[in-house]
Amino acid sequence: MKVAVLDIKGKDTGRKAELSDSVFAIEPNNHAVYLDVKQYLAHQRQGTHKAKERGEIAGSTRKIKKQKGTGTARAGSIKSPIFRGGGRIFGPRPKDYTQKLNKNVKRLARKSALTIKSKENAIVVLEDFSFDAPKTKDFIEVLKSLGLENKKSLFVLGDSNNSVYLSSRNLERSEVVTNSELSTYKILNANNIVLLEGSLEGIEATLNK
Repeated sequence: MKVAVLDIKGKDTGRKAELSDSVFAIEPNNHAVYLDVKQYLAHQRQGTHKAKERGEIAGSTRKIKKQKGTGTARAGSIKSPIFRGGGRIFGPRPKDYTQKLNKNVKRLARKSALTIKSKENAIVVLEDFSFDAPKTKDFIEVLKSLGLENKKSLFVLGDSNNSVYLSSRNLERSEVVTNSELSTYKILNANNIVLLEGSLEGIEATLNK
């Protein structure tokens, strides 16, 4: 599949980029996509939630009133969960939310996501570019030229480029990643994917292993 290569002004350079059918034109596997997105979201959780139980509360352990004759329920410790300031019953404990997923399934999920975007005509191939210095307004001009100013966009670079990354960092709707950082969630979360020419070879090499 051939796609026109645009420059940062949004104009056709006259060149064509070849998008591999084995990556951008497969039969999407929705279950693989679901598993990969679920794993990504699970890995965003820190799992550091914790509440103190009665054995961890600082307080006296003496019996607070006599066992019988008070007319109320018996009580043995001020740290009991039924008292204000006592421990919590079945409170949250630290937990590891990481999930294991086969590498082949992850590759299939990313190829499926790229195919979905390709069918939606939401993939743009852009010639490699850089800025002399990080400036958000320069990146905004690129977005305007491509008609992506008010859309969620994901720019995929071949190699890390600090000036481009820093120029986009303050923009809520735009994200810049390298081809090695590309994930199924990020692909599907964006309205448009902008692939720089230098990223194509790396994406296809990674996903066709």
